[in-house]
Amino acid sequence: MTPSTPIPLAALAALLADDTRATFCLALLDGRAWSAGELARHAGVAPSTASEHLSQLVGGGLLAEERQGRHRYVRLAGPGVARLVEDLAAHAAHTGPGTAVARPATLRAASAARALAGARTCYDHLAGRLGVTITDALTARGLLRQDTGFALSDEGLAWFATELGARLPGGGRRPVARPCLDWTERRHHLAGTAGAVLCATALERGWVSRIGSGRALKVTGAGHEALARLLGLTGPETGLTSPA
Repeated sequence: MTPSTPIPLAALAALLADDTRATFCLALLDGRAWSAGELARHAGVAPSTASEHLSQLVGGGLLAEERQGRHRYVRLAGPGVARLVEDLAAHAAHTGPGTAVARPATLRAASAARALAGARTCYDHLAGRLGVTITDALTARGLLRQDTGFALSDEGLAWFATELGARLPGGGRRPVARPCLDWTERRHHLAGTAGAVLCATALERGWVSRIGSGRALKVTGAGHEALARLLGLTGPETGLTSPA
């Protein structure tokens, strides 16, 4: 490789070395497709500016796009990209001893930060205090093994099929279970196909609901009942405030 040869790592880093593009990627960690206009409003930039940045991210392979009429929608290109963004966010949040983490400037920002720390989607699985608490409960019950890697036990596979009533897809390249470092808790939560199925089930059955249009979630009354029944998590054990 000569000095003039482009270095892929440098090109990738350059894509994320911009506040607007980084804001887009973090927003898209909710696992959904966003329109260019929605992302522009979210980042506080002009539509033309958003379009330029999105073209760079799509061209660099971080985002995938689809068009419906005049509207342009984008999403993260896949689980690997989501993991990269989340891992970078975790590293950036705590870059070493003595590093000051910026405090939210407004009450609204502080409330949003608390909501994200409590429960959120990390692409297609549960994160925040809720995600880590569920991961701990699965481990304590012998359903998830962390001592010899990160994998569901036979009991864990049976739990998904019988107790949760959700089928885990097999045969794909994505691992059934893998650790994902939680950037607010600084511990691992469950990702992989098992994490995706658990998150999808929680949303479909109304155990969690989205707060506004972002990644933050709240546990519903039905969710607290399900967590207690399935994993023995009650009240303060979830780390979340019970619904009124």
